[in-house]
Amino acid sequence: MKNERENLLKIAQKLIETGLNKGTAGNASVRCDEGFLVTPSGMAVEHMNAASMVQMAFDGSYEAEKIPSSEWRFHRDILASRTDVNAIIHTHSMFATTLACLHKDIPPFHYMIAVVGGDSIRYAPYALFGSQALSDNALAALIDRKACLLANHGMIALGRDLDDALAVTVEVENLCEQYWRALQLGEPHILSEAEMREVFQQFKGYGKWAI
Repeated sequence: MKNERENLLKIAQKLIETGLNKGTAGNASVRCDEGFLVTPSGMAVEHMNAASMVQMAFDGSYEAEKIPSSEWRFHRDILASRTDVNAIIHTHSMFATTLACLHKDIPPFHYMIAVVGGDSIRYAPYALFGSQALSDNALAALIDRKACLLANHGMIALGRDLDDALAVTVEVENLCEQYWRALQLGEPHILSEAEMREVFQQFKGYGKWAI
């Protein structure tokens, strides 16, 4: 478990270093043993160490004298329901959060939308942070997807491991920035279903983006 704690800490640090999260915003988790590890609640990354990571069980119990992220419910529920997912990253990154406030799915304006596993990045309707309603909304938006926006909140990205989840996070934020910039000039052309089917076929076996 020591390696998992260290890896989760490194990801939390990387999210701050890259500007994908700031201050105490965001959180991350990784499947571990019979449960999962999640970043702690309300702790600035510069004050974290590997021992700060919180071990949780799927019944919601966690290590004594530690407090898990307030968003632990969606981490638990996603890991419990998705056997293809072993790591989750949640950010309040600038462009994903900006578009999340518009309450709109992101359509296939760019073929790399396929990275999330479908032809759109869905948004999950608004619910209070840390609530079961937020988790339920996120689960619905993540059906057959590796990422979603959380209305008036941020984004969630999923991966087979922490590195994969980080790669999805980076790509989704990049797509959100591109879409935002395109919208400043007008309505971007949207790829058709047939064109996206070709993309999915081309993506098969294509390195880290294989879906």
